[in-house]
Amino acid sequence: MKNSLLAVALLAFSFGNAQAFEGKGDQKFQVGANLQDYATGVNVSFDHGLGENISIGVSSSYALGGASGIEDLDFEDRFDLKARFNANLGNVINIDENFDFYPGLNLSLKNFGGHVGARYFFTEGFGVYTEASFPLAKYEENSIDIHNQFAVNLGMTFNL
Repeated sequence: MKNSLLAVALLAFSFGNAQAFEGKGDQKFQVGANLQDYATGVNVSFDHGLGENISIGVSSSYALGGASGIEDLDFEDRFDLKARFNANLGNVINIDENFDFYPGLNLSLKNFGGHVGARYFFTEGFGVYTEASFPLAKYEENSIDIHNQFAVNLGMTFNL
């Protein structure tokens, strides 16, 4: 009986310790696919916790291919870099301590925008994420501006 209780307690501790956002000093790295109308690409991001529910970070996307005409684009047209601010609300909505929901704002080389994302951690170090981003104010109007449209990111997230 004692061995069973010990095993359950250890399992509960190991799963319970896999929090999605731990607050100040928490660091997340994410890598995944960037999906949008004009292009498909790669997205990477890093977030650093400043407080119980606040984090800042950087995000970058690179368009690999997609609609016709994109193959002629230069590097600076395919690449975007964003500074981001998140309100990590996982502990506020309290669905599961392994789940984090984070709306936020971002300032990029191409636009000022917003994003809404969610992370779920299976272990203390590994999980999955999805994020939708959208422009609120565009800097330039181009005929095919791949970073000034609604986009979805899906991929893996890691605790650092």
